[in-house]
Amino acid sequence: MHGGVATFAAKDIANLCERTREPQLLEAETGNHVWASRYDRNLADIFAVQDEITEAVTIAAAPAIAEPELRRAMRKPPGSLDAWAAYQRGLWHLSKFGANDYALAQRFFQEAVNLDPNFAGGYTGLAYAQRRLEFRRGTLETESVELARRAVALDGNDAEARVCLGFMLLWQGDHEGALVGSEAALALSPNLASAHGLLGSVLNWSNRHEEGRAALEKSIRLDPRDPNLATRFNAVTVSFYLAGEYVAAIEAARRSIRSYPDGENDYRWLAAALGQAGRIEEAREALEKAIAIAPASFDRYARTRVPWHRPEHHAHMLEGLRKAGWQG
Repeated sequence: MHGGVATFAAKDIANLCERTREPQLLEAETGNHVWASRYDRNLADIFAVQDEITEAVTIAAAPAIAEPELRRAMRKPPGSLDAWAAYQRGLWHLSKFGANDYALAQRFFQEAVNLDPNFAGGYTGLAYAQRRLEFRRGTLETESVELARRAVALDGNDAEARVCLGFMLLWQGDHEGALVGSEAALALSPNLASAHGLLGSVLNWSNRHEEGRAALEKSIRLDPRDPNLATRFNAVTVSFYLAGEYVAAIEAARRSIRSYPDGENDYRWLAAALGQAGRIEEAREALEKAIAIAPASFDRYARTRVPWHRPEHHAHMLEGLRKAGWQG
């Protein structure tokens, strides 16, 4: 589990409250106490508070589950990895947002697929890793889409696979297909953080900025350890920028950079936002950083409209970059 998956019916919540007001989570392998919390609610209002309790449990439990899983995988020497451990190692490297880590993530996800060709998670991880490497190289290929389709074909009830395919379609410029993917994932798992992240991204590029930010912030809140968290942060920055809220975009970009200092996308949008805000010296510094981190990627985004940018979005970004001093 790494996407904050936890769904409960109202009767499940009621049964939980009747049995105990202090639900606990134990690690099966060791019996170690991982997480517990106390919920005091009036059972007469159970339907009114169901969503609140479900989200609270999801937010608390997801990191508590992810951390022991990662520790277990990282303890294993590479020669003895099974598919799940290789997958967990891939997620760890994917979350680091660096070119070398992307390559290592790709290696571990490929190992997961080799060890278990029917493991959908291996294909979703591999799709994400390959697409990240493509972004850094300034290319955009179709193999990642096919990997995501393979994951969905292996397990149509895997909400993470649906999200992965949705993102791959979005990055190919298929906004409608991405929206369908987010809706399908949320139908399977209403509290899946990555599904809300996908929905927020789709709404962003559909000029529904406030709705998009709400979905993105919910995604961040649901799973603060999502391997794709940097993507969520960047999407919030983009949402503010496209809405013309440049000061908020600057603040959002800096928040992301504090957590992911090698994110070239953050510096590019930061430069554009600073340029629009008239803070030219800061804008030039951010522009230089964006180009230095990944020159091929910057060139691709600036000189060519990527498929998921609508023409007006690309023109808006270039306006800010030129104010920041870009001469292209």
